[in-house]
Amino acid sequence: MKKLLSAVLALVLALCAFAVAEGSMSYADYDAAELETEVTITAYVQAHQSWWDGKVTIYAADQDGAYFLYETPCSEEDAEKLVPGTKFTATGFKGEWSGEIELIDISNFEIIDDGDSYIAEPVDVTDLLGKDELAEKMNQRVSFKGMTVEPSTIEGDETEYAFLYNWDGSGEDGNDLYFNVSKDGQTYNFTVESYLCGAGTDVYEAVKALNVGDVIDLEGFLYWYNGANPHITAVSAAE
Repeated sequence: MKKLLSAVLALVLALCAFAVAEGSMSYADYDAAELETEVTITAYVQAHQSWWDGKVTIYAADQDGAYFLYETPCSEEDAEKLVPGTKFTATGFKGEWSGEIELIDISNFEIIDDGDSYIAEPVDVTDLLGKDELAEKMNQRVSFKGMTVEPSTIEGDETEYAFLYNWDGSGEDGNDLYFNVSKDGQTYNFTVESYLCGAGTDVYEAVKALNVGDVIDLEGFLYWYNGANPHITAVSAAE
């Protein structure tokens, strides 16, 4: 009898998870939805920033696109469960901030424990740099190949740095890292978001070790801030 009840309970939970997923929008419908409208998605955690004050910011994806969930209400205990591949459903409003399309004012967030998992492979968007089509890859896990480190400068300082702490060089170790890279004569500004990959992580220390002129490959999430501003998660010497 106990085995039968356990099997029935497992089936009910699976059906509930399926029903939640069925109530969600496809990525195409989410993409087409107007700003400031309520949306419900089912997706998979790819990474998340540090939990703080009952909230966590999540980079997520499904097989068709990607999402950025800003300040998702979440207990610290549940935040520890949000390993890459974790399935969840969330309801909030589709918003926009400085070009970044994101899910905000999230009223419902639930982990779906049905054994389903998905981790996106990086999409090489090197050839899309500087093109309007790059925005179509917003929030996806992406890669950039053969990028050259260009100098960064601080106002009133003639020194050429390979990176800055904060966008203007006003920070210190542990703050966000900003660095310039170029491809085909055009220069772009990339970021290591400290709440995602902080001091001591492989990517944080790798960027601190860069030299102007290094040619590197990068991976990260295609965040947007008045243009492409990728949050970088991996750096290596160009292949």
